[in-house]
Amino acid sequence: MTLAIVAEPAPLQANEDGVILVGKTRVTLDTVVAVFGQGATAEEIAYRYPSLNLADVYATIAFYLKHQSKVEAYLQQRQQQAQEIREMNQARFDPQGLRDRLLARKAKQQAC
Repeated sequence: MTLAIVAEPAPLQANEDGVILVGKTRVTLDTVVAVFGQGATAEEIAYRYPSLNLADVYATIAFYLKHQSKVEAYLQQRQQQAQEIREMNQARFDPQGLRDRLLARKAKQQAC
């Protein structure tokens, strides 16, 4: 019996928002790379995120190590998008203005 060596694709897929997910889970590539960068082993990552298959974690780490510059560029782009969304939400929904309105409403209700 001979062992067939077959290259398997990375267990990564982009959802409708362009976020890359690992396997058939909702765990993002961002998450796996961040935890791996903090020193977690593949086993620890699979333990922390039980929906992940250990083989998929290893394959994701291997993909990251082989394509580190591209993955880092993707992660940087995601961080930039998150910052833009945060700034947009803060501009649209001023947290101080909301707090002031809630306090005014509370004071009005207590006065009645």
